[in-house]
Amino acid sequence: MYRIGLALLGIGIVVAAVVVADDEEAVQGLTHAEAMALGERMYRDGILPSGEAMRAFVQGDIEVDGSMFSCESCHLRSGMGSIEGTVITLPTCGTWLYKPLVGAEMNPVSQSRVPDRLDPPPFREAYTDRTVARAIWLGKDPNGRELSRVMPRYRMDTSDMDILVYYLKHLSAEWSPGVDDTTIRFATVVAGDVEPTRRAAMIDALQVHVRDHNSQVRHEERRAKGAPFYKEEKYVPYRRYALDVWDLTGDPATWGAQLEDHYTEAPVFALLGGISDGGWAPVHEFSERRQLPCLFPITELPVISESDWYTLYFSKGFYQEGEAAAKFLRRAENLARNIPVVQVHRGTADGRAFARGFREMRATMDLAPPTDLELDAETVVDDAFWRRLVTDHAGAVLALWLGPSDLGGLAQLAEAPRPPMVFVPGTLLGDDLAAIPDPVRDIVYVTHPESFPEDETRSRLVTTKWLEARGLEVTDFDIQAKMYFLGWSLAGMVKMMRDDFYRDYFLEKADMMRDQYYAVAVYPRLSFGPGQRYASKGCYLAQVTAGEAPRLEKRSGWVIH
Repeated sequence: MYRIGLALLGIGIVVAAVVVADDEEAVQGLTHAEAMALGERMYRDGILPSGEAMRAFVQGDIEVDGSMFSCESCHLRSGMGSIEGTVITLPTCGTWLYKPLVGAEMNPVSQSRVPDRLDPPPFREAYTDRTVARAIWLGKDPNGRELSRVMPRYRMDTSDMDILVYYLKHLSAEWSPGVDDTTIRFATVVAGDVEPTRRAAMIDALQVHVRDHNSQVRHEERRAKGAPFYKEEKYVPYRRYALDVWDLTGDPATWGAQLEDHYTEAPVFALLGGISDGGWAPVHEFSERRQLPCLFPITELPVISESDWYTLYFSKGFYQEGEAAAKFLRRAENLARNIPVVQVHRGTADGRAFARGFREMRATMDLAPPTDLELDAETVVDDAFWRRLVTDHAGAVLALWLGPSDLGGLAQLAEAPRPPMVFVPGTLLGDDLAAIPDPVRDIVYVTHPESFPEDETRSRLVTTKWLEARGLEVTDFDIQAKMYFLGWSLAGMVKMMRDDFYRDYFLEKADMMRDQYYAVAVYPRLSFGPGQRYASKGCYLAQVTAGEAPRLEKRSGWVIH
């Protein structure tokens, strides 16, 4: 028995006519902005304007909470649809719903270019407001055919349906800002006083990608203008790239306003790369506010969030090293689960990021929090400090989130009472392995969040040959390799969008990338998935070898955070 159909017969399927004019009344006495905000909450979270969860049936008679089967979970944030196994979820955005589908590919943009004499009968008639509501309520398409039983049939009254239909009609209905008929405009952000060599390494590599794309080696613009109609979908979407450089200066508290000024002067489709020797939070917050994608900025202090959408980072930076150390410690077979742990760090953004990652990972594993010792700028870390530390915390594991200048007296840890295990951050240690003295190298573990040189031979060669072919000297390989990967992945993401130039769709294409090993020299791999915003998900733990020519040796696999 088809319960939902019977339950809704009394409601009726009537959708109010829609008139949109900026902030004028749009639907149900709401402005356009108000209706879109309420519709977005229904579409993404399954929450009605009343604050109650939407109710729905799947497989005919299984009642579910609408938040378990939100529209976004299958049709994606952009409304462009998805494929999961054998389930094909068609787009639900305005540009697709309100046009008939014809032909095998069913792309309404391509269909509009087919000569009338060749136009076949519609595979599916165009939706109207009324038939969109019917599809959501009863699971019928405009031709009266039954939609997949996997799709929920939602229960809601007419006023709520009006709002949801209004939202769908305007979802991905126009190209996002930063795109016109010839160009996609991007920007990169240099936040604060970045060392000139690092700045140039990032910008020069990005500009080479732009130059290569715009070189017209395959006559892309000519093909776009003169391609036969059956190849227009492939060639017409071609756009040149333009890249602006947005420099942020002064107090980071003013960076948000500076970003708004840059954006107002020339809106862009997305931010590419970017670099900061400090935090990235002002740029991250700007991206969220403007719903502006930001791909792979160079920063060790990303914003750590499970819900923010618009910035895709290489990794969690310093925070991730803290996480990895906590997980490695949990797996140490010769140490008790409840062994005391002390972490020492400076009261800086860097030190607090390491410590937060370590502490929060222990909390997720239901382990006791570490004792935190935060040092101010005046604290001197001398031999007496180390002796006092091991005496006051005898038998404790030490997580020392400090740089080489603070580790000079580390040899004191070799004396009794000797700690069973010590962690230090490889990113701060850098190449200064001699900062770890011989007497304690057997108990000191170094976090190492990137590939080891011996593991990156092939991928490093790919990057260096690319730099050489484009006349770029290797000045900061880490940055240049990351920007090589960014440009390499950008080409595929833009191509897969075709001419659906919507920012959310752009990020969804990033989410759909396969795990990458080949084009990224500085990480063992990068992996992606829906809503995942930190591509490198691991870290090695290593130890410094004995002797006067120390090197790092792995003591773990790729510890996944």
